[in-house]
Amino acid sequence: MTTAPSSIAQPDQPARPLTRNDYKTLSLSALGGALEFYDFIIFVFFATVVGKLFFPADMPEWLRLMQTFGIFAAGYLARPLGGIVMAHFGDLLGRKKMFTLSIFMMAVPTLIMGLLPTYAQIGMWAPILLLLMRVIQGAAIGGEVPGAWVFVSEHVPGKHVGYACGTLTSGLTAGILLGSLVATAINSIYTPVEVSDYAWRIPFLLGGVFGLFSVYLRRWLHETPVFAELQQRKALAEEVPLRAVLRDHRGAIAVSMLLTWLLSAGIVVVILMTPTVLQTVYHFSPTIALQSNSLAIVFLSLGCIISGALADRFGAGRVFVFGCLGLLASSWTFYHSLADHPDWLFPLYALTGFLVGTIGAVPYVMVKAFPPVVRFSGLSFSYNVAYAIFGGLTPMVVSLLLKESAMGPAYYVAVLCGMGILVGAWLWSKGR
Repeated sequence: MTTAPSSIAQPDQPARPLTRNDYKTLSLSALGGALEFYDFIIFVFFATVVGKLFFPADMPEWLRLMQTFGIFAAGYLARPLGGIVMAHFGDLLGRKKMFTLSIFMMAVPTLIMGLLPTYAQIGMWAPILLLLMRVIQGAAIGGEVPGAWVFVSEHVPGKHVGYACGTLTSGLTAGILLGSLVATAINSIYTPVEVSDYAWRIPFLLGGVFGLFSVYLRRWLHETPVFAELQQRKALAEEVPLRAVLRDHRGAIAVSMLLTWLLSAGIVVVILMTPTVLQTVYHFSPTIALQSNSLAIVFLSLGCIISGALADRFGAGRVFVFGCLGLLASSWTFYHSLADHPDWLFPLYALTGFLVGTIGAVPYVMVKAFPPVVRFSGLSFSYNVAYAIFGGLTPMVVSLLLKESAMGPAYYVAVLCGMGILVGAWLWSKGR
């Protein structure tokens, strides 16, 4: 089998411009990814309501919030198994098959979550069933995100890989935006009592429909040229792909896992947890918190595309150094200023969201770090194991930090920005 070193893992396709088919593939992949990501994250926007409905009423608020985020984190902890299994078959049977299966596995549990009885109706079975649905969702998203990055990167010319991956990542973040907009609409249309009674179910039911629609959309996609060529040349892995990854590409795994930690900090803390933090710590109304979050995600999506394009032109190292410096400054100012200057919420959150878009350069590095024959497995293993550890534990760590200080999220993001600067400087020094 091929054991090409990571530094030459990405064979550039001919230097051609992006074609109409390339844009069609990017558009359909990004749209499907957005709908699937909506299904995965809609839970967090209703964490406060879900916590009150699925746990005992006399539970302390901080413990209820921590356990609710714990169930949310379970989705991340389930990622490695789903991602590794799907990546294994993606490297052996084809990218497209797994790309479609992942979204079907997401739609069904999302639909079921919208129909679950609460703690008042069935007691402890309520959080247990909720946990089970999150685990299945986690397995699905474990195959979706790495599969999507591999899929689009293998469809476009090598000089546009950063732009393609940044655009796909922007599509995933658009799924978060869709979740935020739906949550904002629910909290605007219905009273808090109505939301608690029944309206919280609407976003989950919509998610199930969105997911099934995405399955239909992916019928129009074609297998990647890179995988098709591997099939034609009978150059597919002759052993378990993950075994080759662990044996031959440990350096690529380490860099990919560190960058995934940076990505998880940006998304989980700044985007997914902050609406709840704005409500519970800074006492903004749910509507204001979600409106500002929607604006931040718009700028995040734009930042992802720009970061990916800049990585193509200047290299990912420079993008991480300057992007993480900016994120460190803006996030610290954001969390530090809100108590005294609540009127700064929208501009500061928008700027911080834009700089979180630095993560748009992460998949550029990861897809180039592994050769095509084991790319799906290498990327999926690195990304999902790291996200299970760091993304899964981050909500609970930040919740504990918040118990000590309102600046807890800022402390966590600052540490990760420092790590991102160091990794970026290393990539820059290596000319990668």
